[in-house]
Amino acid sequence: MSLPIVDTFGRKHTYLRISLTDKCNLRCTYCMPQEDMQFMPSKWLMQADEIKALAEIFVEMGVDKIRLTGGEPLIRKDVGQIVSDLGKLPTSLTLTTNAVFIDQFIDNLKEAGVNSLNVSLDTLREDRFRAVTKRDHFTKTLGNIRLLLAEGFVVKINMVVMKGINEDEVNDFVRMTLEQPNLHVRFIEFMPFKGNQWDMSKIVSYNELLSDINNEFDFQQLTGELQDTAHRFQVTGGAGTFGIIGTVTHPFCSGCNRIRLTADGKLKNCLFDTSEADLLTPLRAGQDVRALIHAHFHKKHFAHGGHVNFTEKQAKSDYEQNRNMIAIGG
Repeated sequence: MSLPIVDTFGRKHTYLRISLTDKCNLRCTYCMPQEDMQFMPSKWLMQADEIKALAEIFVEMGVDKIRLTGGEPLIRKDVGQIVSDLGKLPTSLTLTTNAVFIDQFIDNLKEAGVNSLNVSLDTLREDRFRAVTKRDHFTKTLGNIRLLLAEGFVVKINMVVMKGINEDEVNDFVRMTLEQPNLHVRFIEFMPFKGNQWDMSKIVSYNELLSDINNEFDFQQLTGELQDTAHRFQVTGGAGTFGIIGTVTHPFCSGCNRIRLTADGKLKNCLFDTSEADLLTPLRAGQDVRALIHAHFHKKHFAHGGHVNFTEKQAKSDYEQNRNMIAIGG
């Protein structure tokens, strides 16, 4: 057993998020630039056997949960093999998807032991869906969410809430949780990344969200764990739950246990940290990457990748030095 991944603040990192691609079949405005988006050449990406090899190393180092992300992970032609390989590891496996192609992978996911998925959905209105994603997959997305629920999967819907775009739909999403025990909604504060036109004025904050929901529903806060990203709530008498991921105004850095591996094999110790460690090149050269992993997490900042002025407008230049959200992996 390798030494666990622990940073200088004593946080043990056990949750690995692996991006399979920076490509997506949607074009959501908060995730990727609307102009001059450059995707990685296929030769730069980790191959299925390399993903498996790195995942095995991280599991030996104490990782007990793996999430596959993108871009859209299901557009990779070898995603079935990747899911099958990782499903054999002694760790839980899940993924984040826009659900457009999920109906093609139901059996594959079940065989790999996947029982919970996160689905990105920012609106329940077809015209807005088209405006946000630049694509006409609204009916297919909702249909596949219903299919997942019918097949017994736990579905967590991720909604990025943005002023002037979709904040008036928050309670419509809460209402979805009332009668479905396997449906959970997560409201996410709009986060700053290169090219996504982020501004504090566009954020619907944690407190604003709770206030809006409280105008229509009675709810209770649920007990959580230190490493949880969402503060979870349940409407009185409701079956499912809703939560708020307040990355900007209510950060959860003190309990962070997350590790991020980009599609081109770069290790990030925080979503907002601009520094990276290349694991793929030394792996291909036959080198042991464990020391690189430990060294990179030894440099991890306590919060927000070291951006002390995270919520300040003048910090925008710091965010612009990072990758696009789609090139990091959610």
